[in-house]
Amino acid sequence: MSKQLILILAVGILVFKAGKLSAGGETGTVQGSTLQGTAAPRTGQGIPPSLPQAVSLSELLEQALRINPEIRAAQKRYEGGRLRPSIASSLPDPVLSFTSNNIGNPIPATTLGEQDMSQAGLSFMQEFPFPGKLQLLGKMAEKEADGEWNAYQDTQLQIVSQLKQAFYRWYFVQRALEVLQRNAELLSQFSKIAAARYEVGQGIQQDVLRAQTELSLLERQRVELAQEAEALAARMNTLLNRPPEAPLGVPADFRRAELSVSLTELYQAVENNSPRLGQNQAKIEQNTFALNLSRKDYYPDFSVEAGWASRGRLPNMWETRVDVRIPLYFWRKQRYAVRESALAVEQARHEYDATRQSLLFRVKDDYLAAKTSEQLLDLYSNTLMPQATLTLESAMASYQVGKLDFLSLVTNFQSVLEYELEYYDQVARFHEALARLEEVTGRQLIP
Repeated sequence: MSKQLILILAVGILVFKAGKLSAGGETGTVQGSTLQGTAAPRTGQGIPPSLPQAVSLSELLEQALRINPEIRAAQKRYEGGRLRPSIASSLPDPVLSFTSNNIGNPIPATTLGEQDMSQAGLSFMQEFPFPGKLQLLGKMAEKEADGEWNAYQDTQLQIVSQLKQAFYRWYFVQRALEVLQRNAELLSQFSKIAAARYEVGQGIQQDVLRAQTELSLLERQRVELAQEAEALAARMNTLLNRPPEAPLGVPADFRRAELSVSLTELYQAVENNSPRLGQNQAKIEQNTFALNLSRKDYYPDFSVEAGWASRGRLPNMWETRVDVRIPLYFWRKQRYAVRESALAVEQARHEYDATRQSLLFRVKDDYLAAKTSEQLLDLYSNTLMPQATLTLESAMASYQVGKLDFLSLVTNFQSVLEYELEYYDQVARFHEALARLEEVTGRQLIP
């Protein structure tokens, strides 16, 4: 074997070892998270001013809760809803009237004091709903405000969940780009080794072409991931009420969460904390009050009027009047209104049950997804990645002495690359599932 070939092989081994150590510095921290529950930051690697600034998830969440327009809109709806009970439970506005009666002369001329029936005066009229109606209207408005409060809480959970899922997917993409860059450098050395072996007659041209093809495939992956990274950054900027093109930096490392709660506990959290169930419950209670109100429509409302009129030189006139609104057509109006309100209560109860079942399914689905990702993370970090790395090392040694073909070496290289990318993908999937569980249950699972 020529000295040139030996030198190239040595360089290739050193590059591979450096790449492995670098993988231990990056994937090792996340692998450490699988074993220890933490994804330790990369110590000793301070970010130079020229590099993008690392941004943490907590920073993004704080900004989203403060400036996201959907959250702000839901907050204003709730604040407006708190004012409705006072409005709904108040008496109808009174009516103040001015009257002028003339005998023989049109307005503006007046016969006040000349004719007995000529007069000018004021009257005041107030309507009074049957006792209990205003109270029910106020309670209905209170339940409507409760629904707006739960909608506000639900909007917050949705935005937080969307931002977390985008962040963890963004984290995966950025780490995947780093893995591709590192492995592209290693594959480039493989290509040089294959070319050197071909030059001295110990290899075939097909090995050189295969190495170049693999490099092209890595470039294709890089382009796709770069596009996804830009789309995720635009999505997060939108949630943060920024222009889509605003600079965002790079995702900071984070402590890996743990799924330490049982499925039964998550089911109970849905029953106790879910804002969507809270909205449905408020709707049931609101419709129940509406049913009671429609029953009170069988009873009459009242209006009271008092008036005073001047007749000039003649004695003044005083008038009082009480009006009663009679529900005369109750068999075709109030009776059907009661039935409609009763059906609305039943509808709200069925909607509550449907929402509950849907949320429980989502909990089970996301819980299984999180558990699966957790198991796969252990499998990748403890078994597949170490085994694939050892296999690649053995393949490199065999290839150097001519006992292994280049295709097998590339296949082993692809396995290492695939497992490392899959590991980061499962890190993202695990936290995305937890974020969806937080949205459904209203319980914090990611520290």
